[in-house]
Amino acid sequence: IIAVAILLGAVLIKSFFSRSRSQPQTPIQAIQSGTHLSLPNVDWKTNGRTLVLALSTQCHFCTESAPFYQRIAERRSRTGNLRLISVLPQPVADSQKYLKELGLTVDEVKQLPLESLGVIGTPTLIEANNEGVVADSWRGKLTSEKEGEVLNRLR
Repeated sequence: IIAVAILLGAVLIKSFFSRSRSQPQTPIQAIQSGTHLSLPNVDWKTNGRTLVLALSTQCHFCTESAPFYQRIAERRSRTGNLRLISVLPQPVADSQKYLKELGLTVDEVKQLPLESLGVIGTPTLIEANNEGVVADSWRGKLTSEKEGEVLNRLR
């Protein structure tokens, strides 16, 4: 019985590892373009273009990306054609304190479970049009090339 159990265990382990090697892991995608965002009390038509920053006070990548978010906020204040909304799972007061510590000014802060937006990892940036439909999104700590892409996209 012990020999059969060992043999069965070895076959299962070998099968598991060979299957994981033969099937490449697909990267987790950001939110798909064309998805409609459901944010309570957001008037998309008034907003025009909106950038939703899905963050968490517990996310070190969010904190490390603060200088990039500051550049977005500064560029937005110069052009005036973009609304910034931060969505965090923490209470609004804690979130506002966190954003202030980061030196980040946004138009609105909301508390919402990030999964309700389809966000599965932080930070996630979501560009939405005047109907609340996702135009583009980016997930994770971005490389300098991706940051440039985002800034060019938001012009």
